[in-house]
Amino acid sequence: MHSSTQLTFRKSSYSSTNRDCVEVADLPGASAVRDTQNRDAGHLTFASQEWAAMLSTARTER
Repeated sequence: MHSSTQLTFRKSSYSSTNRDCVEVADLPGASAVRDTQNRDAGHLTFASQEWAAMLSTARTER
């Protein structure tokens, strides 16, 4: 498990310009995701296949 302070997060390109922001950090074989507005709450880690499936769904649901 990685600490949020050890990860390099960037704002997701899927975040809106309003307040709905998600940050993503790349890990070997996974992605860590956290809420920009609530960084102290930590992050969730998803395997690469899970993250790719979520992004695919987000693209088709727009």
